Amino acid sequence: MPCEVISFRQAGFYYGLFGHFAPAPASKAVLTMSRLKCALRGFDFRALLVLLIGVPILILMIYAHGQKVTYFLRPIWESPPKPFKTIPHYYHENVTMEKLCKLHGWKVRETPRRVFDAVLFSNELDILEIRWNELSPYVSEFVLLESNSTFTGLKKPLHFKDNRHRFGFAESRLTYGMIGGRFVKGENPFVEESYQRVALDQLIKIAKIEDDDLLIMSDVDEIPSGHTIDLLRWCDDIPEILHLQLRNYLYSFEFFLDDKSWRASIHRYKSGKTRYAHFRQTEELLADSGWHCSFCFRYISDFAFKMQAYSHVDRIRFKYFLNPERIQDVICRGADLFDMLPEEYTFQEIIAKLGPIPSTYSAVHLPSYLLQNVDRFRYLLPGYCRRESG
Repeated sequence: MPCEVISFRQAGFYYGLFGHFAPAPASKAVLTMSRLKCALRGFDFRALLVLLIGVPILILMIYAHGQKVTYFLRPIWESPPKPFKTIPHYYHENVTMEKLCKLHGWKVRETPRRVFDAVLFSNELDILEIRWNELSPYVSEFVLLESNSTFTGLKKPLHFKDNRHRFGFAESRLTYGMIGGRFVKGENPFVEESYQRVALDQLIKIAKIEDDDLLIMSDVDEIPSGHTIDLLRWCDDIPEILHLQLRNYLYSFEFFLDDKSWRASIHRYKSGKTRYAHFRQTEELLADSGWHCSFCFRYISDFAFKMQAYSHVDRIRFKYFLNPERIQDVICRGADLFDMLPEEYTFQEIIAKLGPIPSTYSAVHLPSYLLQNVDRFRYLLPGYCRRESG
């Protein structure tokens, strides 16, 4: 409703000596209040209440859960990568190597190729011991590089150097290197990671790798099965570069996530061409080739360390993520340490993976060294989610 018209006299105006209307000094307050009432008459106080309360709540929700919203909407803003060409994988311990090579469309060699296993090492001592024992019968040279710096620029001990005695079985076939950290504050962690991978590339050359030798490129926790490496070293005509499909586990072999781990790869080495990398390098993927056990640590302190040390440190949105009691609870529930949604490219896959990972009670087809030393590595098996503090 429009405001009422106020007469000059009601408003306290008088006709001045010079022919102009002017407010009477005593009536200024009356005029001000009238104007204020007129301005507020059409204003919705409920809308003001929504703005004062709703907007701060919305900002808080975006701050707390914005990353989840982004990941849930990923199918809208990012297309899935081109599918791999998956090569069927045939294996049984009672089938001859000649027959296995033939099943894959390859020919058997007269002598096996040499195999080099090269890794960047941080602090995964137990997983490294399981990996090297799984591969030991087939590897000619182990190549390991460690730094006194994490990818995020944190100073760390040389864990492998301090525990080298645990790996005496590999000493005669070991090329070990150490590289000093750069400790550049505020730098993208992937820069330091790339710097260390380039250094590992040089260490591989020091190990005297030659053309057509096989080179395994994978993180420590990406473990190719021994029979997969044996197959590839004995068969001719295998692809020059081949990614390995690994079974994805989280925290232990109790929580099987999926079989979509593909970053591990094996290369027929070529001087001047082969470069150590951890990204997609070919279209061909060999099915069911091993295990990827991510965040598979004995101590709670190691979980917290890796969360702050690896290249995705930006996922620690709140300090309480590092709380030991929270970490233990997350492990036993099979939930996500960073409280993130699944990294998938379709809404169907995202919804299917919402919530904790269901427990599996199968310990079949795991690394043999793990089962042979179950008393030492029981925490990696189904039913043993409790961790030591460290």
